[in-house]
Amino acid sequence: MSASRQIVCLACSGINRVPLDRPAGAALCGRCKAPLFSGKPAEVDAAMLDRQVRQGEVPVLIDVWAPWCGPCRMMAPAFEAAAAALGPEMRLLKLNSDAEPDMAARLGIRGIPTMILFAGGREVARVSGAMAAQQIVSWARGKQAAIA
Repeated sequence: MSASRQIVCLACSGINRVPLDRPAGAALCGRCKAPLFSGKPAEVDAAMLDRQVRQGEVPVLIDVWAPWCGPCRMMAPAFEAAAAALGPEMRLLKLNSDAEPDMAARLGIRGIPTMILFAGGREVARVSGAMAAQQIVSWARGKQAAIA
């Protein structure tokens, strides 16, 4: 039996085992048939963030933002470009701190935008402030390589 990794579907929360020798970018959910990776960041709520971090075996990079935040809005296209570059090796998600204040507090968010990288069910790195797409990609890959 080949090695695999668990990937949580963003559409239905189903847990999928995807063999490591298959391209995850082309994988579909076994339950709802939605693509497991779209190349774009997904807006999530607290429950989906928890499920992705705790049950998925793909590193998760979360952008904590708010609609009223100018730097957050400026960084949104860069985060989307980073998602295209980093996926499917990394799952990029967005959490609206206004819509999910309890989760933002649980994460210890003091300023936005803040990006947090999770791997193996725990936080491994965080950075605050707006960044360009290449800066996001370089930072995320550097932190991922440090934990690998």
